[in-house]
Amino acid sequence: MRKLLAGVFCVLGLPAMAAGLDVTVAGEGANGTFHIELFDDVAPQHVARITALAKAGEYDDVVFHRVIEGFMAQTGDVQYGKMGADMRMAGTGGSDMSDLAAEFSDRSFERGAVGMARSQNPNSANSQFFVMFAPATHLNGQYTVVGEVTEGMDVVDAIKRGTGGNGTVVGQPDRMVSVTVTD
Repeated sequence: MRKLLAGVFCVLGLPAMAAGLDVTVAGEGANGTFHIELFDDVAPQHVARITALAKAGEYDDVVFHRVIEGFMAQTGDVQYGKMGADMRMAGTGGSDMSDLAAEFSDRSFERGAVGMARSQNPNSANSQFFVMFAPATHLNGQYTVVGEVTEGMDVVDAIKRGTGGNGTVVGQPDRMVSVTVTD
């Protein structure tokens, strides 16, 4: 059905619907699936990266390593963030692909927004991403917005929280069991 609608939108000159992700989560906190609609018209390079990593199974069994109450849940370290790895390294790695140039937009970091994590260099996003628990407009124009959670925000809300100002998850973190690209 989505392919048919995308074809209709192309014929009418309207933008086609973007791909999405179904993220299945398991752990001490969250258990269930949430859906992310990706904004390929806003951040095409970042969306291409996320979908390529998801299709390759790179996000499967990657933990939520940084989770700050009232702010966001971060995951996506495909290098050091796999369940069973040394969690002291989680959040310091990325994929074997080069970093991405920023694709800043006028999209706001509202509750449910999905953004790409990066270092202090704006052009350093790679594989890690975060989901907002609450609005954080101070991130606007500083981080690339790649999508938004459109279903299952209750699953996101249940992700096990970290401790301290950095939100490092202690003990057994929740993980993305699977990340599936949808059309």
